[in-house]
Amino acid sequence: MPDDIDNEKRALRADLRERRQILSDAARDAAGAGVRAQLDALLESTGATSISCFLSTSTEPSTREFLNGALERGIRVLLPITRADGLLDWAVATADGDIAEGLFGLPEPVGEVLGPIAVNDVDLLIIPAAAIDHTGMRLGWGRGYFDKTLGSMERCPPVYAVIYDSEYVETVPADVHDQPVTGVVTPTQTFTFATQSL
Repeated sequence: MPDDIDNEKRALRADLRERRQILSDAARDAAGAGVRAQLDALLESTGATSISCFLSTSTEPSTREFLNGALERGIRVLLPITRADGLLDWAVATADGDIAEGLFGLPEPVGEVLGPIAVNDVDLLIIPAAAIDHTGMRLGWGRGYFDKTLGSMERCPPVYAVIYDSEYVETVPADVHDQPVTGVVTPTQTFTFATQSL
């Protein structure tokens, strides 16, 4: 059975990855602007003063403009750094901070590294996803970093995943270790799952 789920996940990820790669620059720009507006409104409604957020890749809905705006408003932002052991370290984002290629070719901050428990102090987590289903279950990209992080937090604050509108789907294949999210942010909407408690 786990093999069936793994195969389903692989197939869905491949399809989603391909769809992302064929998006036009105009569609990407529009998605980035929409995501920024949605995330700005989410910050406002939650009153968060300390957040974690990922640095988007070229095919993800962009979080870069949102991050710059959050820093200008004095929000403390932690950015994830992948480790070989499957855990995430964190670094405090700065307006002029350097970005380098981390494990798996992902953009990651350069600077003082904080350990995995640093994220326990944030008010809101903004994480990447391949897809989110209507129950709040998240399909990640298969490395398990965010599932491990969410699963190990003593007191998990609200967690919102950023995806394109078409990636908010009826259902995603899930294993026991997969973690749900509090809500989803797309370029056109923010949706909070009423029954979700992490």
